[in-house]
Amino acid sequence: MLNYIYLDHAATAPIHPEIIEKMTSVMQNTFGNPSSIHAYGRSARHVVDEARAKIAESIGAIAEEIIFTSGGTESDNMAIIGVANAYQKNGNHIITTVVEHHAVLNTCKALEKQGFEVTYLPVDKNGQVSLEDVKKSLRDDTILVTMMYGNNEVGTVQPIKEIAGLLQNHQAKLHTDAVQAFGLVDIDVRTLGVDLLSVSAHKINGPKGIGLLYAKQNVKLEPLTFGGEQERKRRAGTENVASIAGFAKAVEIAMKTREEKAEAYAQFKQVMLQTFEKEKINLLINGSLETSLPHVLNLSFPGTDVESMLVNLDLEGIAVSSGSACTAGSIDPSHVLVAMFGRDSERVRNSIRFSFGLFNTNEQVKKAADITVKIVNRLTK
Repeated sequence: MLNYIYLDHAATAPIHPEIIEKMTSVMQNTFGNPSSIHAYGRSARHVVDEARAKIAESIGAIAEEIIFTSGGTESDNMAIIGVANAYQKNGNHIITTVVEHHAVLNTCKALEKQGFEVTYLPVDKNGQVSLEDVKKSLRDDTILVTMMYGNNEVGTVQPIKEIAGLLQNHQAKLHTDAVQAFGLVDIDVRTLGVDLLSVSAHKINGPKGIGLLYAKQNVKLEPLTFGGEQERKRRAGTENVASIAGFAKAVEIAMKTREEKAEAYAQFKQVMLQTFEKEKINLLINGSLETSLPHVLNLSFPGTDVESMLVNLDLEGIAVSSGSACTAGSIDPSHVLVAMFGRDSERVRNSIRFSFGLFNTNEQVKKAADITVKIVNRLTK
């Protein structure tokens, strides 16, 4: 993989060397069960408590509001199902958008089968939801609004703070999936006004299989798992101590480097777009550069098709994705692009997502852009 250029950080990111070091040290020296009262247990408990406090501080929360989970999917499930079941007596209406991650969409669909009613709001050509639509869809029996902070496919940032404003005098709880945004944008849960927020460690160069759900102190949640009294009885099961330590280290590094990373990724976007412009490559930007996460660039190349593009780029040593599920010989069109442009749009069949992160350089991005130019020219001839 030496000469490979990895530009698919929105899917997952490489683990930072310092985090591997931290986790290895914990695995070697702190193997106790945090629920045990002897010295080994107390030592593990200390690691978990310290990590929880550090991570809570990074989003302006308190330690008691952080629930460790197995990642973004579980955090989304826990927030949506946990709130739905806890507040069912107050209503059974949920509001979300058509461009959410499948961890949210499929959870909402599962709740519909249990008798909950879900409103799926549309988005505009930039992938953004309208505040007017949110306002109109709010009902007396709405108990939850769940909307992602930043989109994983096109990078569009939603007006979460403004949505929180709409809910100020309403019973509905507000959940945001911040998996793609955390570590790259400044998030303070108090300023943002959210009740629940999901984060995953592997998007910020931490380990896979660990994440968190922030749940504001007064929010009731029905647990999804039953067993011991871990996580204040909200999530049973022995804590993943080494991964929690790695997660905390990832958060610490992300907070220190957030601004310079955001700046570097914005620069990468420019390098790529300027290369395409110079070579007169026909392209369209999916989403808006102004209201987008710094590391995601989704481009449509008219006259190409996504599968040929992905295969050709991979053969040339460039790892990117389409944001679509590739199945045997056919591409399932991206639900996000379908929502933005309609099922018949060419853009759902010719769009590529470049996403930047750790270890990427200007030289790499320039090389990837040059190779993309070569492939586009070849495919459109």
